[in-house]
Amino acid sequence: MLDTDVCIAILNRDERIQPHLERHSPSELRMSAITLAELRFGVAKSAQPKRAQSNLRVLRSKVAVSPFDEEATERYGELRALLEKRGTPIGPLDTLIAAHALSLGRALATHNTREFKRVPGLRVEDWLAD
Repeated sequence: MLDTDVCIAILNRDERIQPHLERHSPSELRMSAITLAELRFGVAKSAQPKRAQSNLRVLRSKVAVSPFDEEATERYGELRALLEKRGTPIGPLDTLIAAHALSLGRALATHNTREFKRVPGLRVEDWLAD
């Protein structure tokens, strides 16, 4: 599952992403509906909204979106409670994305490893590491 920062790197044609994209078939590339919501927010606040919207359409044609379903909501509730109990909460949208990846049994491709490594059981891959 692709985190928002990885999707932005794809949009920006960051060369560090290419080897990872080549290792995965297009059918394996997915983002959470939460990630799509974050990307749409980026479009809405963009200085060039038409260009940003066009770029997002291209990305959407290549990356499927997984709906945030009931199982994801269950994982979210459990995960948020656990992280708060441990005193290691992460951002609210990151908690939703992590729970979604866990509910689907998918690794999360992100550069935000510091935050997501706090999530027990979540496989984290840094696609933007130098």
